[in-house]
Amino acid sequence: MCRLFLATCLALAVPALARAAECGGDFGAFVAGLKAEMRAEGLSAAQADAFFRGVSQDARVLRADRGQGVFRKDFLDFSASVISQNRLTIGARMGTKHTAVFDRAERSFGVPRGVLLAFWGLETDFGAVQGDFSTRDALVTLAHDCRRPDLFRPQVLAAARLAARGDFDPARTRGAWAGEIGQVQMLPADILVNGVDGDGDGHIDLKGSAPDALMSGAKMIAGMGWRAGEPWMQEITVPADLDWRQTGLNHALSTADWARMGVRGRTGALAPGQGSVLLPMGRKGPAFMVYPNFRVLFEWNKSFVYVTSAAYFATRLEGAPRLDPRAPEPGLSADQMKALQAKLAARGHDVGKIDGILGEKTREAVQAEQARLGLPADAWPTAALLGRL
Repeated sequence: MCRLFLATCLALAVPALARAAECGGDFGAFVAGLKAEMRAEGLSAAQADAFFRGVSQDARVLRADRGQGVFRKDFLDFSASVISQNRLTIGARMGTKHTAVFDRAERSFGVPRGVLLAFWGLETDFGAVQGDFSTRDALVTLAHDCRRPDLFRPQVLAAARLAARGDFDPARTRGAWAGEIGQVQMLPADILVNGVDGDGDGHIDLKGSAPDALMSGAKMIAGMGWRAGEPWMQEITVPADLDWRQTGLNHALSTADWARMGVRGRTGALAPGQGSVLLPMGRKGPAFMVYPNFRVLFEWNKSFVYVTSAAYFATRLEGAPRLDPRAPEPGLSADQMKALQAKLAARGHDVGKIDGILGEKTREAVQAEQARLGLPADAWPTAALLGRL
């Protein structure tokens, strides 16, 4: 599950390439330009030539980049598809097998094992499925493509730097279609900044070494702002008369205030501090209290349904029971969602791309329109709302 929507500050790591946004045109000339920039950044001509020897464009990468329908699933469907009993079982086994690594990661970076296990499981099935795309070719293909050269062009130099120090083989390293590498699927620039030699062999090998991958993943999450010792998500029960306008990631109250409004932890008390009531499928579906650490996970992946599923998976791996799905109202089809987004955009709401995906911007716009129309403002779009608009 690639981190396609990553929004890291790559310019800090590779300033010269981050300033260069050239893309498209003749592929050979494009590669020649990259070689020149690599030499300007301190790599030798021999290193640049070796890195690009045999490089080619990969049409499969571009097809994958344009076909991410999986994120159009609702939370219950998506989470059911990625959180199987088999993954829970293997996750528990891996947690025990690498318990010393998880303990060290939490001591060093404050990230609990459930969170690391969840991303390890969702990204690569605990290292079993790491992708079969040439990482070098994928990165160069996406850098040449003019959709997001500012994201992928810096990654090419980052990969070359990894190669120069012996931690990346441009001819043989394979991974996800968007250029992520290893068991927790990190981009080359992130490896340069957050890579940790977890097994002490003198190299950072995110593909073959679980300790390297887990420690590096923990360092990256910590760098995103993770608060050690604090929760991220907790299943809750909500009263039928809750003020739904206060729910959603764009609203936060103290958990004491939520408790006074009738919100309760399904198992155990609410944690002290600030929290948001998250209703991924509306007021009649599953309900969670999410804490500040939950928002950190969007630095790993920008997809609302992916992050919510990963956070829930992490709670299961830490011993939480299976959620109560309740009985959410039917949602919208992809075409209906696109029509809804178009209507919301026409009313002045920023919903981002009209893509049929219920992301956080669309949810906030839905909630605002529900409130305006006097409907329960739970941010869950329904056919009734579409009809009213």
